[in-house]
Amino acid sequence: MLCNPVRAAALIAVPSALIVLAGWLFLGDEGLRFGTVLVLGVVGLVCFFGDSLALRAMRARPVGEFEQPELHRVVRELATEARQPMPRIYLSPTPAPNAFAVGRGPRSAGVCCTTGLLRLLDERELRAVVAHELAHVRNRDTLVSSVAVGLATIIVSLTALAMLLPLGDSDDEGPGLLEGLLFLGLGPLAALVIRSGAGRAREYRADEAAARLTGDPLSLASALRKIEVGARTRPLPMERRLLAAGHQMIANPFPRRGMCRLFDAHPPTPERIRRLRALDERWRIG
Repeated sequence: MLCNPVRAAALIAVPSALIVLAGWLFLGDEGLRFGTVLVLGVVGLVCFFGDSLALRAMRARPVGEFEQPELHRVVRELATEARQPMPRIYLSPTPAPNAFAVGRGPRSAGVCCTTGLLRLLDERELRAVVAHELAHVRNRDTLVSSVAVGLATIIVSLTALAMLLPLGDSDDEGPGLLEGLLFLGLGPLAALVIRSGAGRAREYRADEAAARLTGDPLSLASALRKIEVGARTRPLPMERRLLAAGHQMIANPFPRRGMCRLFDAHPPTPERIRRLRALDERWRIG
């Protein structure tokens, strides 16, 4: 979709302009030069490494057809039916059931599933989840997600600067306390970046596209229900790098409490299931 490349460009341009403007206002020409160099560095990190940050956060690795023949077959069949290039396939050794797509476009895309997801879902449900991720790739939602996760990761990583600051004799507790305070300040900013790049409407669109590709809305509804329950019993740890990447996944992987609620960019699972059931009912009546 054309609007997604525009959103990705705006997501980079707005904070970049603010950084350069702030540098010029506070430090004059020297601040302008420093802000420009900083922006170029941030843009470079986001553009070249943004689509791999989620994979690194989830410790995902590429898997071949010999190791995961069923997963490869499912992805290949759906990609062929959707007339999309075959994406790279990754596996994350995570018991929490989830999946996500990465890449700046269809030709550089990848689909990652967790080991927990492959154990939890049957083939019909797995096809629905893969179809959902392929819809994100087709719509170039992954481009915006990569930019958002890159910017959010840089923002939340700034809390690590607390370890470099001298805090007198309180070496044991000081850095941890300051890091927590910095996260309280920077966390909402990172969450705002994520919500700006990960509108809930895109999940509804991908759900419907997946249902049309598989012809089976109820299989995706069943998969979402299982993933929701699995995410509650086995949530991802609330680490900075994972919080920044969680919006890319098919369902919220964190417990809905505290700071995690700020980073939840997913629509409510019951509402997604209701829409899929309504779609199935319309198809049956039609």
